[in-house]
Amino acid sequence: MVAKFDLNDDSVVLVIGTGAGGGVLANELAQKGVKVVALEAGGRYLPEDYINDEWESFGQLAWTDARTTSGDWRVAKDFPGLPAWIVKAVGGTSIHWAGASLRFQEHEWKARTTYGHVAGANLIDWPIDAAEMAPWYDKAEAKLGVTRTGDRPGLPGNNNFKVLEKGAKALGLTEVHTGRMAINSIDYDDRMACQQTGFCFQGCKWGAKWSAAYTDIPRGEATGNLEVRDHCHVLKIEHDDQGRVTGALYADKDGNQQLQKARVVCVAGNSIESPRLLLNSASAMFPDGLANSSGQVGRNYMRHVTGSVYAVFEKPVRMWRGTTMAGIVQDHAKFDASRGFVGGYELETLSLGVPFMAAFLDPGGWGRGFTSAMDGYENMAGMWIVGEDMPQETNRITLSSTVKDQFGQPAPDVHFDDHPNDIAMRSHAYKLGQEIYMAAGATRSFPTPPYPSTHNLGTNRMSEKPRDGVVNKHGQTHDIANLFISDGSQFTSGAAENPTLTIVALAIRQAEFIAGEMGKQAI
Repeated sequence: MVAKFDLNDDSVVLVIGTGAGGGVLANELAQKGVKVVALEAGGRYLPEDYINDEWESFGQLAWTDARTTSGDWRVAKDFPGLPAWIVKAVGGTSIHWAGASLRFQEHEWKARTTYGHVAGANLIDWPIDAAEMAPWYDKAEAKLGVTRTGDRPGLPGNNNFKVLEKGAKALGLTEVHTGRMAINSIDYDDRMACQQTGFCFQGCKWGAKWSAAYTDIPRGEATGNLEVRDHCHVLKIEHDDQGRVTGALYADKDGNQQLQKARVVCVAGNSIESPRLLLNSASAMFPDGLANSSGQVGRNYMRHVTGSVYAVFEKPVRMWRGTTMAGIVQDHAKFDASRGFVGGYELETLSLGVPFMAAFLDPGGWGRGFTSAMDGYENMAGMWIVGEDMPQETNRITLSSTVKDQFGQPAPDVHFDDHPNDIAMRSHAYKLGQEIYMAAGATRSFPTPPYPSTHNLGTNRMSEKPRDGVVNKHGQTHDIANLFISDGSQFTSGAAENPTLTIVALAIRQAEFIAGEMGKQAI
């Protein structure tokens, strides 16, 4: 029997968003006997509902609410209404993600100490480290069924990977393999093994890839302690005269406003919507928004240094066959300032279908170069850069003064300027990517500009000192003891790794902390 909690039940934990952070947190708390109401702005879709067609799937899953974009990044010019490709649905972007599950390296928890002062960057160290996170990573890897960890074998390499591997090894690179993926290589945890269908970004129709949508959410509901309300868009977090949060005002699926009371509120709406909600919750007591005494809410937005390299070969590669992200080169993930930049990057295989390829290859850039590349689509291989970008105070989410969303609220503006370190890293990665493909026998290779962001990080970052960030080491806001941030917006720095595994590990750890604090009556 699925739980149903009263709007006036102020004993519940209210979780806003049901992705890798919120979905895991809601389940972990429910398993501990904590009553949870989870509010999700999007609809509910399961594997049988997913669509193996890029455009149609985008219409089903993507968050396309009003947004504006500013800054010098290419996305602001090409995709001003879509700075980020994230999912609006129960399970959040864990439906769309490729599955790459990599732990931060030890030094990446201490970016300020490791890299020193970087002009224009707002670097600080995380208030946690690799040793503290190791047991939580263990739990996260077991939950997700990560390949090449525990006794779980790696996935087989598709042609896209074999081309990457051949070129990388010809150049003497050594850290090349099929990756640590939250995609079952063998039957595991009531989920079948990967069938290599492709369309990983459109939702895994087999359920082989982990997603909160069909693992953590239904398991949490089965405890009788979790109620998930879909099509419920949160408008504002309420608080009392003492400054404690008391619940949230939301628009339900019929457009009616409801107020759910709560003992604890956890915000997990991604790095754009989470700070936007805190800013939209401003009041006389908190004129600059909730949890914003530091002025850091919305700041230090990171999206990873990204971009792609594609190459055309004499014979067919058919890069779309098999998992979308099928392998990785990690030799340059390490820190080595002699390359002309701090931080590191990884190269991961990536394939896009014809519609997205046409949209992203060179937006608006029709001509012989574009058409000949598309003509070579079957013979094409592709890779994606994932690198550590620098947090900058001026890269931030603010409230638009001109554009409102469908609920009449100020839309978020996503401002991003590349840091010189980001540009140097991307140039280095583009060059290496092209060299890898040429070493594998490509007839032509070309870099493509970054796409709309999928790795949205920062904006409510963790800090030891309240003045430097928004939350403490448990994701608890410095200003309000019963208000938590539970998604990638709490990232202090981005590291070179895909972020989902770390988001899940932090959510498992946060659930333990919240349940413990509730038991002690501390919150």
